[in-house]
Amino acid sequence: MTALFPGDAQQSARLAIPLFASKIKAGFPSPAQDYVERTLDLNELCIRHPNATFFVRVEGDSMIEAGIYDNDVLVVDRSIEAEHGDIVVAAVNGEFTVKELCTRPSLMLLPRNAAYQPIRPGNDEELNVFGVVTNVIRQMKRK
Repeated sequence: MTALFPGDAQQSARLAIPLFASKIKAGFPSPAQDYVERTLDLNELCIRHPNATFFVRVEGDSMIEAGIYDNDVLVVDRSIEAEHGDIVVAAVNGEFTVKELCTRPSLMLLPRNAAYQPIRPGNDEELNVFGVVTNVIRQMKRK
């Protein structure tokens, strides 16, 4: 994974993007309504703890069944205590990875792609959880 440094999140420019009141159906289409409920700042939506948040770009396909794909950007919050079932950014012996944290029945990091094996840290391996993934940012139109 490659780390992205967003700078001081508290000093970033706020963008007021329109948020429409009506939801978009993913099934049968409905007539669109021209009603803007309010504006939405993506920092407000994605970042709860600016001083503890960082971005990281994904490389690989071990998390595709969790909806995380190669080149996606993850929003990671270091202030959230990781719990069983959370998607986390962790380091195993200094090598970074993104996996699902499993704490029971034993500690392991689970890939979300059947082609990969779980990571079960042994007694001589160091496991550090750096933060919990709170959002995934994906560009839909690829070049």
